[in-house]
Amino acid sequence: MSLSHLPEHVRRALEITPAAGTRERIIDITTVGRRTGRPRRIEIFFYRAGGNTYLCSGAGGAATDWHANLLAHPDFVVHLKNGVSADLPARATPVTDPAERRAVLAEIVADLNQPHDPGTIRPTRLEDWAESRLMRITFPAQART
Repeated sequence: MSLSHLPEHVRRALEITPAAGTRERIIDITTVGRRTGRPRRIEIFFYRAGGNTYLCSGAGGAATDWHANLLAHPDFVVHLKNGVSADLPARATPVTDPAERRAVLAEIVADLNQPHDPGTIRPTRLEDWAESRLMRITFPAQART
């Protein structure tokens, strides 16, 4: 989904490229707890692949609370930081199609294997990410900063 409806400074912060460093990839998200119904805010990396924005649990595919919360309550808030401050309403959609998952994860892994190594595991292999929790993030047109 296009980010063209967002202000320029917000769009630039979200449209990271493989040249982006670790700092530019870090956001906070606030989800709704699947059991408690209370807000849960965490710091997390986001990724860009194929013109879309993603959250991913990373290599190994261990269960995560943020993923379970988004499955139960897909509407959440993305909090930009590190130079751009904005709270953006967002919606998460699980990526379950095997071909789409493989293509997105391949792009994420290639990005993480850049020489400046924004990831924590180097080299990162696609097969290590096969079980990752993967969510596509969209930002409704009414998003405000």
